[in-house]
Amino acid sequence: MKSLESLKSIFKERLFKIPDYQRGYAWQKEQLKDFWEDITNLPKDRYHYTGLLSLKEVPSLEYNSGNWTSERWLINDYGFKPFHVVDGQQRLTTFVIFISEVINLIKNIDLNKGKSLDEIYIGTLSLKRITEEYIYMKMPPNYNLSTYKFGYEVDNPSFKFLKHKILGEPDGGVITETFYTLNLENSRKFFKENLENYYNEYGLEEVENLFKKVTQNLMFNLHEIEDDFDVFVAFETMNNRGKKLSNLELLKNRLIYLTTLYDEKELSADGQEVIRNQINEAWKDIYYNLGRNKKNPLPDDDFLVAHWIMYFQYSREKGDDYIRFLLNSKFTPQNIFTKIEAKMETIDEIEEIRDDDSIEDEIYENGDIPKVKFISTLSSSEITDYINSIKTASVHWYNSFNPLNNNDLLEEEQIWIDRLNRIGIAYFRPLVCASFMRSDIKSEQRVKLFKSIERFIFIAFRIGRATANYRNAAVYRLTKQLRSGEVSIQDVINQLDDRIENWLTPSTGIDIQSFVAYIQRKFKNQEGFYRWNGIHYFLYEYESKIVAEKGNPKIDWKMFVKGEQDKISIEHIFPQTPTNDYWEARFGKFDKNQINYLNGTLGNLLPLSQSINSSLQNDGFDDKVKPTNDKRRGYADGSHSEIEVARYSEWTKESIIERGMKLLEFMEKRWDFKFKSEVNKFEFLGLSSFIENTEEITE
Repeated sequence: MKSLESLKSIFKERLFKIPDYQRGYAWQKEQLKDFWEDITNLPKDRYHYTGLLSLKEVPSLEYNSGNWTSERWLINDYGFKPFHVVDGQQRLTTFVIFISEVINLIKNIDLNKGKSLDEIYIGTLSLKRITEEYIYMKMPPNYNLSTYKFGYEVDNPSFKFLKHKILGEPDGGVITETFYTLNLENSRKFFKENLENYYNEYGLEEVENLFKKVTQNLMFNLHEIEDDFDVFVAFETMNNRGKKLSNLELLKNRLIYLTTLYDEKELSADGQEVIRNQINEAWKDIYYNLGRNKKNPLPDDDFLVAHWIMYFQYSREKGDDYIRFLLNSKFTPQNIFTKIEAKMETIDEIEEIRDDDSIEDEIYENGDIPKVKFISTLSSSEITDYINSIKTASVHWYNSFNPLNNNDLLEEEQIWIDRLNRIGIAYFRPLVCASFMRSDIKSEQRVKLFKSIERFIFIAFRIGRATANYRNAAVYRLTKQLRSGEVSIQDVINQLDDRIENWLTPSTGIDIQSFVAYIQRKFKNQEGFYRWNGIHYFLYEYESKIVAEKGNPKIDWKMFVKGEQDKISIEHIFPQTPTNDYWEARFGKFDKNQINYLNGTLGNLLPLSQSINSSLQNDGFDDKVKPTNDKRRGYADGSHSEIEVARYSEWTKESIIERGMKLLEFMEKRWDFKFKSEVNKFEFLGLSSFIENTEEITE
């Protein structure tokens, strides 16, 4: 361990790269805010301990290879030393982005416009000198090659993004963006905005003080790891500090580490390099897919759990059993060091051999004992199979969240996956993804599965009120079996349909007692169906049914479910505060309890094509259908459901019951079940007290 060093000292005659086993830039707003507060609050005459910076010097054999081509002139001609950053890359990346934005701010203020970098100064240092110390140096004599002092391995998309999008090198061409590049861009924007505000409030001198504090007052313990130190284990251990590594990041490091442990007989040096490149390519694709939708980047650990469910046998232990299995059971050094016998003649056919598998010597007809070979319990082919699978799964994982206008999916697949997302796909997403990982499954078969899943969710969870984890273990097992070819997609569909029979009896109809108990609690809270967690999906599906018949969609799902203060997208036709004379004339005879049920029942709820102010809900029915002024759009010009309601001559108790029954008829047809009786329907709607002739209505 060396003495404390400043950033200025650390960058002197050193070159830094983030090795391939590292994660990308992971700092987000919380960490950036802490960093900003540290440097702005630090007195300019005080030092601040920043932490440990662990480096491993790159041997000449490696930097004389292709990965260090653009840096070699500084190493060979100027004595710079190349290092891999084992611990501390998040802070170093942040410092480089911060310094770059300080340079951009100062060179663009009015005082410096039109000047070259060697004419603009921070204290006694020109911006040209600062750029050369911390960002890049140009190779003489032509100065047409920019060599960056800090970067990533060249096959990492973050390096190209850093150079062209963050540090301003022109002509970047097509740049792959990932979850990590999104973090880089957000960091740049954070410092740009905060530095501009700081400059406007305190002036140039204080910005210069920030730069001096970052480069001279923040102190590191610098630790150089020796050649014989296991950098992979060091990486896992050291990076448990700060912003903790995700399990997906740890797994990448572990897999690369394992490729270095095979002996030459099992995996040659070239073979190790091939697998290492495959791992890097796989994780590049994975993070591209996870960060592909910038508005909704996907958590990497969620994806890792999903793939574990698809690839390995699911077990119900604890929430972290998947990573304990991957890192402590499956992909471990012990499984490479442990050797078992395998016959030479069948070695290529062996995919997975466990410790308890016995391979007995067999005597051939000529009396010879077959030759044997010792191989690792964990074969290199298992690693390649796994990384190819997780790489492929990342594409389908992204598609499952972003189905619409997705060229990877056929139109029917897009429609039904979108439905699953709208209803709440729950624990079925891995199953959806697994259905795409089999080349022998056709699109129409997948759509049939999606329909079965959607029906299962609606009946079991939205009506049957099953617990959130109902049958999840069985579905997870089916997911793995479907991916591996142990079951057909029709087998999965049959099992899902069989489970629904718990709520359906052909002779008597659907069991609604759990739902009735649930909805009664909602009515007691003066909410009714308005707070049913299936209301938006159900009313949207009813609207979509009419759209399919007549065309012209009028409701945007995203706006329909968007909650805005004092805005509504589902209206009580008969309002919750019925003070208007129209409502008093038609509902004044009912007591408070009856009003509550009529108001909150399904037939009185209407999806609106345009959100309205809640103060307009008390309008009379005639005014809601065709407003007398321009304060709102009327039902007659609204959604298809609104137009349908507008055909009623008036809105009464009978209208509410009639529409409720019509919606239940749609429900029966859409999700293929039957209510036991008309009385059962009244009970479902919360309107049992309004049955006038029980004997007649049960027939």
